[in-house]
Amino acid sequence: MRYFIIIVISALTFQLSQAQTYEIGVFAGGSNFIGDVGATKYISPNQPAIGGVFKWNRSARHSFRFSLIYSELEANDSKSKDPRRKERDYKFTNPIIEASLGIEFTFLDFNLHSRKTNSTPYLYTGITVATHDNFHFNFQGELVDDETSSVAFGIPMVLGYKHQIAQNLILAGEVGARYTFTDEIDGSVPDAVEAYDRFAFGNLNNNDWYVFTGFILTYTFGETPCYCSF
Repeated sequence: MRYFIIIVISALTFQLSQAQTYEIGVFAGGSNFIGDVGATKYISPNQPAIGGVFKWNRSARHSFRFSLIYSELEANDSKSKDPRRKERDYKFTNPIIEASLGIEFTFLDFNLHSRKTNSTPYLYTGITVATHDNFHFNFQGELVDDETSSVAFGIPMVLGYKHQIAQNLILAGEVGARYTFTDEIDGSVPDAVEAYDRFAFGNLNNNDWYVFTGFILTYTFGETPCYCSF
């Protein structure tokens, strides 16, 4: 019986030490665009961004993460340091809704069921899907709405730092660049073939980027079964 009790206690200890938890919360911050229009600063939020985040913590070092974020990407040639862009003076705003799914890796163990205070830097990557409007610039530099929309796939590259501020609350700050597989967000590569032949401009070999910078506040919940093998 004594050995049986020891085995049971050891099993329970292992289960609790390998606990998993879910997180749900909000993202609030700003966005900036990097492409053929506007400034080329990598971190320069100029429009608000807001969304929701859900995480499924699979271990103390990684979790699956899903987010849905809305923002209006804005770019203005007058704010660029390039004199050619200043003279051209293009500008636009393009609303996007981004869904992102991927894996978050922590540099240090982040056990949400530990009584110790948790803090750690982290990396996040995966895949993004963002809807955006299509438009182009005519020869007078005027923005022409194509009255269509497209979907842009991309890869998020996020660096952040998170801290457990209470038993069930986690606050994180992060900067996340998105490399997209399109050059249409800024209108430099019109979606319509007839417009592309006449109004395409800029470096056609470089795709568009955008960056979300902000804070995430999540609430933790869920039971504590053992981790699976992945």
